[in-house]
Amino acid sequence: MAINKGGRKRLGDKKRGHAITLRFNGTELEKVKTILQSYNLDFGKRGTVGPFLRKLTLNKETIKEKRIPDGISNLSYQINKIGTNINQLVKVAHYKNMRSPNANLEGELQKASELMLELIEIMNPKNQE
Repeated sequence: MAINKGGRKRLGDKKRGHAITLRFNGTELEKVKTILQSYNLDFGKRGTVGPFLRKLTLNKETIKEKRIPDGISNLSYQINKIGTNINQLVKVAHYKNMRSPNANLEGELQKASELMLELIEIMNPKNQE
């Protein structure tokens, strides 16, 4: 028979080795305190806030309606990559002292911005009414 020396129980597999730090501003902290008081928990008592927030977040159902559709997410990723390429071209132009832009390039940029406006109008559901 093992002799119990007292002290804290061993957590074993339940040991929490990962930490997430949350920072709140004044009004957010007051909201957290209000929520804790509604559950009759003391904010000042050590070991109450962490377990409460853990249960609150892990037992909550996620709302899938608020997710961005995959098609729009991929489209925004591609648009971001196009912007990155344009920025790289501008850096090269500045590096090589190409100060006067090519007139053909200006026309292409104008076409690209018109296409972007059309995409935004298509993606915006408010304009489809």
